[in-house]
Amino acid sequence: MSKRSGRLKETADLERPVQKELLAGVISFFTIVYIIAVNASILQDAGIPLEAGIIATALTSFVGCLLMGWWADTPIILVPGMGINALFTYTIVQTMGLTWQEALGAVVVSGVLFALVAFTPLTRTISQSIPDSLKEATTVGIGLFLTFIGLQKGGIVIANKQTFVALGHFSDPSTMLTLVTLAIALVLFIRNVPGNFLITIAIGTLLAIGFGQVNLSEVSYGDVSLHAYLDVFGAFSLGNMASATFWIAAFTLALVIVFENIGMIHGHLSMVGKPQKFTRSLQANAISVITAGIFGTSPTVSTVESAAGISTGGRTGLTAITTGVLFLVSMFFIPIIKLIPDSAIAPILIIVGGLMISGVQRIQFDQFTEGFPAFLIIALIPLTYSIVDGMAFGFIAYVILKISLGKAKEISLPLYCTAALFLVNFVLHAMG
Repeated sequence: MSKRSGRLKETADLERPVQKELLAGVISFFTIVYIIAVNASILQDAGIPLEAGIIATALTSFVGCLLMGWWADTPIILVPGMGINALFTYTIVQTMGLTWQEALGAVVVSGVLFALVAFTPLTRTISQSIPDSLKEATTVGIGLFLTFIGLQKGGIVIANKQTFVALGHFSDPSTMLTLVTLAIALVLFIRNVPGNFLITIAIGTLLAIGFGQVNLSEVSYGDVSLHAYLDVFGAFSLGNMASATFWIAAFTLALVIVFENIGMIHGHLSMVGKPQKFTRSLQANAISVITAGIFGTSPTVSTVESAAGISTGGRTGLTAITTGVLFLVSMFFIPIIKLIPDSAIAPILIIVGGLMISGVQRIQFDQFTEGFPAFLIIALIPLTYSIVDGMAFGFIAYVILKISLGKAKEISLPLYCTAALFLVNFVLHAMG
């Protein structure tokens, strides 16, 4: 072989990994880009304008992916997480009564608490202090909560004075479109079609346009403005920091994102074969949560969709950076994203919620002290429409049951503190 052909071969060998990383980043983007529309829709329920929510989600995802790619050099994607956005909107804002500005302040503080864990040896301590049964139950409960929200947004269930909830009116065009879109989503998902959620949203929107539920005349690139977003960027408020409600909100956010991300990051790095990157990945995640509160959205998490890019060859931070850049480009399509109706978003919430309940099989229901507190969390998160209240019942019950059996020493100090904080929240509610 000549020297020239040898150099050409070496150059080709170097290009292939780069091409793989770029392709993996593109695939990761198309599997997770649905989060822009879905997250903005949920933030809107908290009072954040839809267009501002779209921009906040895209910018936060861009910065999160950049942090993960540059600081940790891993192909893990960071975006505002499903479940945690429901905690932000439907619990912290709508149930606990914080304004969305104060809720964003709680996000920033939760990010700081997360950073204290990620940049110190507290990572292992916190992870081991919360029983697995309570962790799994929280994920399952949030999954049911997301499904319930999806059913409501799609009109499949509606409010009822006698029974609180009832089956919706299938004669309603929006409800029918939700059911048809859900069927399409299930087929695409079960057949493992690449970008199935994105395709679902596109088809659902086209169906809504076809049946007159979406007005195409509203599409105008001239209406795209950063003005609405400038009222959200940096609008987080720490003015309510003296209240117990604020700290309960911040602590609960931190608790959920810490034990959710520890497990997810560990799983992704096992796929990549780089467990040594765990600490830096967790640190990037923590910093990203702080930026989420500043940019105007709920906390970021390591997404399960990262596995799509990893499985197609993503091994370094270039994959995450590629995905982040594409999130930045997506802001040019804001007028189209704003058209997406609830009937196209609801099926995604329902399916994601269904995926989150798989952890129920890992809960030891045959042991009452483990199973019953977990059951309370699973049942009460959707039934009280509050992730905090559902977790509170479970955490407090766990402590009570263990002490009743003389097993107080099995309870860690952080768990005692968490249960006490939840109990204080109930006392304050009763006094209020």
